[in-house]
Amino acid sequence: MKSLPRAFLKTPIGFIEITGSEKGIRSVYFLDFRVRLARIPHELKQAVDQLHEYFTGERKEFSVNLDLEGSAFQLKVWNELTKIPYGMPVTYHELARRIGNINAFRAVGGANAANPISVIIPCHRVIGMNGRLVGYAGGLKRKKWLLEHEHAFAQKDLFYR
Repeated sequence: MKSLPRAFLKTPIGFIEITGSEKGIRSVYFLDFRVRLARIPHELKQAVDQLHEYFTGERKEFSVNLDLEGSAFQLKVWNELTKIPYGMPVTYHELARRIGNINAFRAVGGANAANPISVIIPCHRVIGMNGRLVGYAGGLKRKKWLLEHEHAFAQKDLFYR
């Protein structure tokens, strides 16, 4: 099997590894170690550029193609995650309601945890009841940073309107 093109991006909260195919982005994962930055494959340039713009506060929505693999339920949850507005977290219960099954909040949490495309599919925007930060594959410190980052830039937009 041919290996997927991959690229790395240094962010304020660690390095990210991005993989893709000719169809689109396959994964975006935070790494807990440093990597050597190398040439970016042309298939991943747009994703790297857009992620860089996100981390500098210049981008609030992504327009890259995705190449997702998952169960029908996971795909439904991941699709719904992309509809959560920038800087506006929702609870697992609310996400379950949005997919049409209020009792599926635990299954929604499982699908959220299996999200292979961090940041672009914003699973960090899902929080526990009463605003508690729970569960994030990249670590709760990163989740907190991402939410604070988005909140700061969302507030800035409101202020300058």
